[in-house]
Amino acid sequence: MNYNLAKFHASYGLLEQIPKSDRIEIAFSGRSNVGKSSLINKIMNRKNLARVSSMPGKTITINFYDLENIYIVDLPGYGYAKVAKNEKVRWASLIEGYLGDESRNLMLIFQLVDMRHPPTKDDLHMINFLIENEIPFVIVLTKADKLKTGEKNARREALKTEIPYFDQITVIEFSAVTGEGVEQIREIIDDIASENIEDIEQAEEPKESETQSTEQT
Repeated sequence: MNYNLAKFHASYGLLEQIPKSDRIEIAFSGRSNVGKSSLINKIMNRKNLARVSSMPGKTITINFYDLENIYIVDLPGYGYAKVAKNEKVRWASLIEGYLGDESRNLMLIFQLVDMRHPPTKDDLHMINFLIENEIPFVIVLTKADKLKTGEKNARREALKTEIPYFDQITVIEFSAVTGEGVEQIREIIDDIASENIEDIEQAEEPKESETQSTEQT
């Protein structure tokens, strides 16, 4: 895929504003300050496609980006302590409504966790939500460049007990500074996008055959 062609599509602050799926969607989720905007910008080879907020948790919207035949979906960051209670309720309604909509063509969630620290309560809530609802996801450990080799090894070992079913989950270590993990994430996106194209083409083949038969008759 040509990631340089990615562009902003739309932002939605209310669940009812989000239109029905017309293509597959791949979403990115994580707490405020986990580095989600930096990751999206790095993957798309852009500087300001996803804007890094100077006030985490202030804007609660789901942002859609066009990437060829798919949507990249940036879910609002969670877990910011200074956000008002009513905004937290709106966040929960927005996210759970989006993730719980079985009619959406949501193929995968990239769940971001700061590699430097144990997963927060909100991180674990999200991970358990994805597991319980059987939503496919990959864990991306951000800010990997901030750790020395020994510290990385210690965190890798600790994560085995900190995250449920950790040994059964695809995990990618990522750095927006060094580019570590970028190609792994892109490969997963490419695979999902190519599979979707094949499915569409196979679905259209019978229609083409029926048209030819009709014309011959």
